[in-house]
Amino acid sequence: MRKIILSVILITLLVLTVCTNFMTTATPSAIEPSNFDTGDTAWMIVATALVFIMTPGLGFFYGGMVGKKNVISTMLQSYMAMIIVTVLWIVVGFSLSFGPSLGGIIGDPTAYFMFSGVKSTTAWGTIPFMLYALFQAKFAIITPALITGAFAERIRFWAYMLFMVLFILFIYTPLCHMTWHEDGIFFKMGVLDFAGGTVVHMSAGWAALAGAIFLGKRKGQKPNPARITYVLLGTGLLWFGWFGFNAGSALAANGLAVQAFATTTVAAAGAGMAWVFFDKILGHKVSAMGACIGAVVGLVAITPAAGFVSVPNALFIGVFSSIVSNIMVGKFHKRDKIDDALDVFACHGVGGMTGMLLTGVFASKEINPAVTDQGLIFGETTLFFTQLTAMIIVSVFAFTASYFLFFIVNKITPLRVTEDKEHLGLDLSQHGEYL
Repeated sequence: MRKIILSVILITLLVLTVCTNFMTTATPSAIEPSNFDTGDTAWMIVATALVFIMTPGLGFFYGGMVGKKNVISTMLQSYMAMIIVTVLWIVVGFSLSFGPSLGGIIGDPTAYFMFSGVKSTTAWGTIPFMLYALFQAKFAIITPALITGAFAERIRFWAYMLFMVLFILFIYTPLCHMTWHEDGIFFKMGVLDFAGGTVVHMSAGWAALAGAIFLGKRKGQKPNPARITYVLLGTGLLWFGWFGFNAGSALAANGLAVQAFATTTVAAAGAGMAWVFFDKILGHKVSAMGACIGAVVGLVAITPAAGFVSVPNALFIGVFSSIVSNIMVGKFHKRDKIDDALDVFACHGVGGMTGMLLTGVFASKEINPAVTDQGLIFGETTLFFTQLTAMIIVSVFAFTASYFLFFIVNKITPLRVTEDKEHLGLDLSQHGEYL
């Protein structure tokens, strides 16, 4: 059966590739005759590569946290996102995200189908249009990979891949279009999301919570982390790559990119510091895991605000978001009813929401002249309530739609491995490999 499915996929891709050569090239309004800035182009190539390395970094980050018999499977889930989502993005994902708007919710799937009209010789602003499309692809890649931490050690691999495809098509691309396309609903509302608080982290966080609830708890005792050194390595790669994630979202080698670069590293450092200090206050030991998780929470929280806030405000965002997520992790562990294995919702979901709201508090015209409504700290309320409204809408949509997709996938193929395979470990039971 799997051979038949794979053959159908390959034949379909071949037919689509041939047909695309006869399609009329799309010419979107954003494309102008080639007029590239070499500095901007060079920076964006680097930024794209930086964002790409975040996904293997996430693989190490998650892989080190799970039990020894599930390390390979957990890491492979991130690597498969790099493979599957890249193909999906070229076929239709970019078109759904950035094609001409259909009602402000989704893009026209035919506009850039199979990258039709997405060329390296036409411009998006001061960079090649194809470079912009590839930069956005890296955001799409890491989002479903983030979700995998919630249902680690108990999901069937083929079911996960099916969910990943559906998630990109029906959750990620609409949120991306609504937030970052000039005709998107959230964009027109005035929602500020510099690099993915709603599109990436909130969508992944709520999907993670839906997955943890749907799949249920792991059997037996929760294992000790297999490789804390992997977690340290993964954190370094994530922090390094996040400079492309946030500073790259300026789409140019300019002062705004430098501002986002600075706020990113300050928020991460502040959050890492706050996490270990707060642990100490609670009577816990200062741990490598805590420092790493805290730093990542800071990176998550600053993402929507990176190009809109000052460095001191970024420090506050990092510290505040770290404490909030630390408290949420503690509450989840104490209740022990929802098995979000690697605390994805408490860190990415809550961190993303905290960052979105604090963008509505600290966003400044002085930092970014594109800001029309400033934050609460400047005595203006419009932006804060706009951010709050978007946060509620995204939360309801992402959780409900994700739960429904898990339900659909489970009807097609069982999501959860059997108890004996879970006990054996996913490395052996799903892949026939082991450390």
